[in-house]
Amino acid sequence: MNNLRMAPRKVRLVVNLIKGMDVKTARGQLQFMDKKAASLILKLLNSGLANAKHNFNLEENNFYIAKLVVEAGPSLKRWLPRAMGRATPILKRTCAISLVLDEKTPTHISKAAKAKKKEEAKKEEVKAVVEKEETISAFEPQAETRPKPGFVAKPYGASSESKKRFFSRQTFGNIKRVFRRKSI
Repeated sequence: MNNLRMAPRKVRLVVNLIKGMDVKTARGQLQFMDKKAASLILKLLNSGLANAKHNFNLEENNFYIAKLVVEAGPSLKRWLPRAMGRATPILKRTCAISLVLDEKTPTHISKAAKAKKKEEAKKEEVKAVVEKEETISAFEPQAETRPKPGFVAKPYGASSESKKRFFSRQTFGNIKRVFRRKSI
């Protein structure tokens, strides 16, 4: 889950309680916890379980939380008006949560499903390559009459000498003028 509008420090309070827990007990903890982050993490956990169940045909009861990391995201910069026309900055922090579920006892179904998906991907890859070759062979290659790449001149002012020349003019000349005691 990326760019969650909540400070990472507040989310870590909840995350540290359920790290390494069984999915069933973690769900129970999150449902009855009184923090705002608990409902968001529960939603993420349910999404991860649904993905595992739908994509790999795995059982929900066989999972535990292997890794749960909360990292800081980009901060929104806002301003608060203060006395005498001043303003103080406010950082509205965001966070990114990454969840990794793992099986307690590895199932043979998951290994078979993974192997099957790999085989299907290889077959699709081979089909794509064969189709590409057929389309290329359908058109007879003609002799290319490209001009040979010749020497391309650098644009004006791209040489190292010109950089040195302009650099010395811009910096050191100005510094000398600033620190002169008398005009010449």
